[in-house]
Amino acid sequence: MEILGIDIGGSGIKGALVNTESGEITTERFRIDTPRPATPKAVIKTIKNIANHFDYMGPIGVGFPGIVVDGVILSAVNIHAGWVNYNGAKAISDATGCPVTIKNDADVAGLAEMAFGAGRGMQGIVMIFTLGTGIGSVMFNYGCNVPNLELGHLYMPGHKQDAEFYAADRARKAENLSWKEWGKRLNEYFQYIEFLFSPQVIILGGGVSKKHDKFLKYIRTRAQVLPAQLRNHAGIVGAAMSAIG
Repeated sequence: MEILGIDIGGSGIKGALVNTESGEITTERFRIDTPRPATPKAVIKTIKNIANHFDYMGPIGVGFPGIVVDGVILSAVNIHAGWVNYNGAKAISDATGCPVTIKNDADVAGLAEMAFGAGRGMQGIVMIFTLGTGIGSVMFNYGCNVPNLELGHLYMPGHKQDAEFYAADRARKAENLSWKEWGKRLNEYFQYIEFLFSPQVIILGGGVSKKHDKFLKYIRTRAQVLPAQLRNHAGIVGAAMSAIG
């Protein structure tokens, strides 16, 4: 079954049709810059444009960068405050005329990675992190998802701001950090994650994961640390999967 998956990111909103049985993206990915400001009205207009680009009518799955419960957005740290307490699923459905499922972006990316990527067949506690504008996080306990974890907003010991301001890929770029410098920050973060959750496996995704050879060597945890396999496509694939339950 081909379903439209849409991934809302801090810099771009991306969509494609996905074969949900194989995890394959069956069209070219279509990307539009995230509007500034990223108000609900502006973002929903962009989502409608993506659906129109594919001349698509059917279920739509959306990954959103914040806490989502029953289609309602409960946090919007890296997007726009107007989303808080906003029924995103209903509003997008009204705009597109399509049934819409909206979930946390890291949760849907994790769903795809567990089904078709580096997490396939993994048992125990598997944690997946997307490194980008912020840090998305998701945990699976023997295949069951613990939703809306939001571990990018942890305060690590000795720090006075969210972990993602220290260790996300945005921090690497903004502070012009070397791969080694950034890798050491990631090491500090993931050692703290390990202390709190004791995962067997940590999977790192996001666009920067394609350069994993430059920074993975600096992360020293008991848990096995792996690069994601679906990388930038995980959010789109997982969003589409979420639309079928």
